[in-house]
Amino acid sequence: MPVWSLHGNGRTVEPGKVVKPDERLNWGATVAIGVQHVIAMFGATFLVPVLTGFPVSTTLLFSGIGTILFLLITRNRLPSYLGSSFAFIAPVTAATATAGMGSALAGIVAVGILLAAIGFVVQFAGVGWVDKLMPPVVAGAIVALIGFNLAPVAWTNFQQQPFTATVTLVAVILCSVLFRGFLGRISIFLGVVIGYIVAALSGQIDYTAVEEAAWVGLPEFHIADFASAGTWSVIAMFLPVVLVLVAENVGHVRGVATMTDASVNRYTGRALIADGAATTLAGLFGGSGTTTYGENIGVMAATRVYSTAAYWVAGAAAILLSLSPKIGAVFNSVPPGVLGGVTTALYGLIGIIGIKIWVDNRVDFSRPVNQYTAAVALVIAIAGFTMQWGDFQLGAIVLGAAAALLIYHLGNAIARWRKTGADDGGPIPAVGPIGGDPLDGPR
Repeated sequence: MPVWSLHGNGRTVEPGKVVKPDERLNWGATVAIGVQHVIAMFGATFLVPVLTGFPVSTTLLFSGIGTILFLLITRNRLPSYLGSSFAFIAPVTAATATAGMGSALAGIVAVGILLAAIGFVVQFAGVGWVDKLMPPVVAGAIVALIGFNLAPVAWTNFQQQPFTATVTLVAVILCSVLFRGFLGRISIFLGVVIGYIVAALSGQIDYTAVEEAAWVGLPEFHIADFASAGTWSVIAMFLPVVLVLVAENVGHVRGVATMTDASVNRYTGRALIADGAATTLAGLFGGSGTTTYGENIGVMAATRVYSTAAYWVAGAAAILLSLSPKIGAVFNSVPPGVLGGVTTALYGLIGIIGIKIWVDNRVDFSRPVNQYTAAVALVIAIAGFTMQWGDFQLGAIVLGAAAALLIYHLGNAIARWRKTGADDGGPIPAVGPIGGDPLDGPR
């Protein structure tokens, strides 16, 4: 069991100080902060399986297990909660519709293995090559196209119950502008709650499954299927998600290092390995892919408590919650109107996060190579381009991500060869952390 030194008197955070990862407050305060982390992650973590049709309880279980695995692999030095990644929504939705849940899980496993492999490279070679491969204009395009590619899905749900969807959407927006701090960060969760209440009062919710579900029981497990026809097409569809997960993890480590100790940066490779291992484990048995969570970074910034002890509490609490099928059935009862309203905001926010990466890193869109990198990738994603050779198919996300990478790197190579790079401004280096989570707001 890890050992933490007591910070100060164990009750309060000293002025101008933070509780470091290897410190803790007294156990009463630590448990309370751990529960706060559960509340912060809960809205996003349950929403992903609800949107993709995955079992909520299973996702919660592997979220908790993944968090504990993350703490172990990073040697208890990097505070983080691993919740459901929104980057998986688009490929999971497409894969489940065409090839089934088993193939979608195979895609998640492939992403996890690749992410862990990248983590091993980063651990020994450093993270600089990631910035060169995926500079801000490329990173922003890939994050944005994943969100905008989902726009038709939001409309499909929205039009089924337009009144409930509108109420939910308005509630999300109002909560985000009315509240500050923690409540503002969970505005999407609050919007879902308000929309759900409206739907319940309107008689739009079927509680049959909730009534039949047991209070205590094991989650529902599904096994990844690597043998079905078309699985390799599905895996190709998932691979661009790796780039988003790398950006989120690197951004998370940099953020924690800034607030605690610069030496934390040396755990970047371990963070990628840990998230890859957690994603692989979840995909093997029916859970959603994971990522480090922006909401919990917000909790740490607000409380100034970066103790990993709080995350052990949060991981254990998530595992306990997963052992109630009735809780999972309640979340699965969320009607289409609520989903349509919340995803209209959510998918747009994912796109805006990509755009904010461009703004924060001062991407120069007077450069033709930057213009076409972003423009072509976004149109491919929004229009839903596909390419097919027999049973092998590439979807819009992989095509858009490939286009962004190829246009940027080949464009710059040609500019250097033609000696037009100087006039064009030259390649734009990555500046600062990139990443974040939609429920933490664009940043």
